[in-house]
Amino acid sequence: MAPADPAPRSPSDLDAFLDRLWRDYVAITPLAARVRALLDARGETVRNDHVALRTYGVPGLGLEALARPFERRGWEPRDRYRFDDKHLVARYWQHPDPTRPKVFISELVVDELPTAARAAIAALVAQLPAGFAERDDLPTAGRPWQVDHATYLALLADSEYAAWVAAFGHRVNHFTVDVGRLTTITSVQQMNAVLREAGFTLNEAGGAVKGTPADLLEQSSTRAEEVDVEFADGTHRVPSCYYEFARRYRGPDGALFQGFVPTSADRLFESTDVRRA
Repeated sequence: MAPADPAPRSPSDLDAFLDRLWRDYVAITPLAARVRALLDARGETVRNDHVALRTYGVPGLGLEALARPFERRGWEPRDRYRFDDKHLVARYWQHPDPTRPKVFISELVVDELPTAARAAIAALVAQLPAGFAERDDLPTAGRPWQVDHATYLALLADSEYAAWVAAFGHRVNHFTVDVGRLTTITSVQQMNAVLREAGFTLNEAGGAVKGTPADLLEQSSTRAEEVDVEFADGTHRVPSCYYEFARRYRGPDGALFQGFVPTSADRLFESTDVRRA
């Protein structure tokens, strides 16, 4: 792993870094801007609980590579997670400044996929420019390869996650509103009601609310809307990113829970799944 930047980053640098993540995310997630406008109209000041990114687990381009720009800015690694059914591993990072969002990074365990999918991903990764994984702007670098729609569809048959990374590359997959810090909305259930009334579609996999107060974390999310994506052989509409909502609770020790609930996260990954008839 590359050494951490020895110079501490200023609050203004962190603000600018997070703002770049937000602007890149909103550019392909129009619904997030509409949700933010909805909350702004209620007089809310939105705080982010966490941001999430996706990548392929291949040499030099796993979650450690995506984490480096965050670690240079003070985020520290915490718990690891495994999602067997989706062939994923993940970890989250936390900043010493509690006002900064946590960072949740997942990677696809490519070696667990069928041969054809592994070959397709290898062909994408082979297009990476020299030094790509070392870029300080890797979390907003986007898609560094050419991919045709047929390859996207072939990957989709084996892994929705693999197809999403093929189409969008490296960028924030979702931001997460900290519901516990809102003032006019006091629960994830109420947040969902506000969203439904405004016409947003929620991810209902496993129920609209994932987790319980006993889990110390409740979460919900919109479903990703389809956006136009430029493939090598034309433009096609595919699901982009989603917006998440989280409410954390205090444990027996009185401390606010900071981790994640794997069973809930497993269903939240499905927010970007293609809707099939």
